[in-house]
Amino acid sequence: MASEQSLHMKTGEGEASYARNSTTQNAGQNRMKHLIQEAVRSLWKNTNTRKSVVITDLGCSAGPNALTLVKTAVDAIFHHCSDHKEMVPEISVLLNDLPDNDFNDVAKRLHAFQQSTQDCGPVVAAIVPGSFYKKLFTSSSVNLVLSSHSLNWLSQVPEDLKKSRIPVSDKDEGLRKARRPFIVQAFSQQFRKDFTIFLNTRAKELAPNGQMVLSMVGRPSSDTAYQSVQPWDFLFVPLNDMASRGVISRDILDSFYVPLYGPSDKELMEIIQDEGSFKINNIEVHEQMTGIDKSMQTPKIRALAARAAFEPTISQHFGRSEGVMDEFVGTIERQLSHVPASPAGSLLFLCVSLTKRV
Repeated sequence: MASEQSLHMKTGEGEASYARNSTTQNAGQNRMKHLIQEAVRSLWKNTNTRKSVVITDLGCSAGPNALTLVKTAVDAIFHHCSDHKEMVPEISVLLNDLPDNDFNDVAKRLHAFQQSTQDCGPVVAAIVPGSFYKKLFTSSSVNLVLSSHSLNWLSQVPEDLKKSRIPVSDKDEGLRKARRPFIVQAFSQQFRKDFTIFLNTRAKELAPNGQMVLSMVGRPSSDTAYQSVQPWDFLFVPLNDMASRGVISRDILDSFYVPLYGPSDKELMEIIQDEGSFKINNIEVHEQMTGIDKSMQTPKIRALAARAAFEPTISQHFGRSEGVMDEFVGTIERQLSHVPASPAGSLLFLCVSLTKRV
């Protein structure tokens, strides 16, 4: 993630932890594999010599998915060198997330990963805490940037919403629908600002022919019915229901904002083109739940996944309460039982492959 707020997934190994409820994120990472492999091939094809490679995952989080992307890249390098009978370069892996991330878990997994690669070649690894909307690495030092399910997180909530005290989920349905376009537009503008900064900063850190493979949750630009659907809907739909039943305070809910946004594929393409530092190799659009075993899409599992993703954020605003979080899970389960697709509409998984312009 990237916001300066204390945002992170639910830590630990418990039933509601991110480590045990990140199937959707892993499915998304698997869809990125061929793009990562192609990015590695591009590094070799357009560079005369390759003595060292620096790979980073921005927003790595923790748990079993923390090293999935970099492992895919490292394996692709090993396979390429083996197939072409080339010497394996020195490989550096840099994992980034916000300081509140569970880096103890990441460090243990990094060590195990290093041990597993010793037969093919040594991998130097390091942890780099901080927001990826700021400079993280020295100029022209990184070859491959990877990121999955992280760039939806903004650097901040749009100031206009907070200053005007406009709630994301108003009690009055008519007012909520009337305000919706303004709210989505405010988040869209913040995303454009943040993603432009992200692209510009990475362009400075990437070496010549540097590659990026990014993914995030988004919306279809071709379907007007889903133009206003947002990732935070999955959070506010149950919270609004809970407020209507008095489980949580309506006043406190009205002051609750989450720095999260899902762009359309067209929107993503326009921002990249306008910023100008990168050539778009490919943009892919996938159904979010494609490739996930249906046994892993039950209402309870999806509700626990929502808790794993949002409990730290909810607790930070509403206070720590197991009762509130249990009711949050139960509310989502009930909503999904009545509307199996989602209580918040349809979202997509967007993957984009980029090359730094010379």
